[in-house]
Amino acid sequence: MAQIKIIDNLTLDSRYHGKKILADIRYQADGILKPVALYIHGFKAFKDWGINNVMADYFARHGFVYVKISLSHNGTNLQNPKDFVDLDAFALNNFSIELDDTGMLIDYLFSSNSPLLSKELDLDRFFLIGQSRGGGIAILKAHEDSRIKALATWAAVSNWKWSWDEETLKKWKEEGVQWIYNSRTKQNMPLNYQIVEDLTENQKRLNIENAAKELNIPFLLIHGTDDETVPFQAGEDLKTWNPSAQLLPIEGATHTFGGKHPFSDRELPLPAQQVAKATIEFFKSL
Repeated sequence: MAQIKIIDNLTLDSRYHGKKILADIRYQADGILKPVALYIHGFKAFKDWGINNVMADYFARHGFVYVKISLSHNGTNLQNPKDFVDLDAFALNNFSIELDDTGMLIDYLFSSNSPLLSKELDLDRFFLIGQSRGGGIAILKAHEDSRIKALATWAAVSNWKWSWDEETLKKWKEEGVQWIYNSRTKQNMPLNYQIVEDLTENQKRLNIENAAKELNIPFLLIHGTDDETVPFQAGEDLKTWNPSAQLLPIEGATHTFGGKHPFSDRELPLPAQQVAKATIEFFKSL
């Protein structure tokens, strides 16, 4: 088996806003065409969160080019890609920005500027993976970009307002900002009301239900039955909207499938191994 090659902290300039986009690429440099899996992280996360590097190595060992993105307004920056030091950017994040960031990275990977040689990258097998809120972004992006040939979501949200009740929205609009407590870092992280306005102004593009219903590519839904953050019902809803999708429950698994941050083990937790194996089998079957 060829050694895993790592392209770390690849930096792209956004053509939509002034922030940078960071990405990593892991693969075996063996001169064999390999399918590509692009991973989109969730809320209060980043490309190097928890088990993400171990997961990337796992996919690379199984013959994939694995790409993971740090979305531009996730709260980290170039100098501190693993810490939430840019809360001004976090406050200005919205779903349109995350979709555009993902699209920019896809454009880059398909361009002549890509750091990978054509003999390594099989762009006819370009797959998308999204976790949690990133799962919602992945569904929307797969719906609007025909270059994506299959989709897998891990504990995906089925709508954007699942945790926003009317009282929260009213107070948020009045104050202009909602403070999100991060129990891991002990930070109160600001999120401006503009994210709700973006959702209202771009209803057609940002409607997960409609996107799921109209998806006509292979779709794998993986969700833990004991998910404490995004209820398993979300996976069932997505399956209802897209009956051809495969819904795989991970019995007893919570939202992060055993992952935590920081994570120092070299092997994936058992629930995450189940997720990885099922996703790889799904993509390789196509």
